[in-house]
Amino acid sequence: MSASADTIFGRILRGEIPCEALYSDDLCLAFRDVNPQAPVHALVIPRQPIAQLAEAGPGDQALLGHLLLVAAKVARQEGLDSWRTVINSGAEAGQTVFHLHVHVIGGRALSWPPG
Repeated sequence: MSASADTIFGRILRGEIPCEALYSDDLCLAFRDVNPQAPVHALVIPRQPIAQLAEAGPGDQALLGHLLLVAAKVARQEGLDSWRTVINSGAEAGQTVFHLHVHVIGGRALSWPPG
């Protein structure tokens, strides 16, 4: 089974689970996180199944750039002047859904290091 077929994000992409979409195109979908860690917490996911950033290859370069540009677009659309983008790659890094996703987090002061 591919990453998109066996995760909650795959179910969202197939329309089996509703989401509050913020942006959608042929390459990705952005939606509000159901467990927000800040006033603005969105996720940008590719439609192409990539389990984690560590599995992306040279052929994914344009898609990865697109995801970051969409993350910035969503942040501005949500009224943010500054925000954090996070990509967790692997369980020890905090990745819980193994379908690549970019977190867009903002709307309050964010501390560093994050955890």
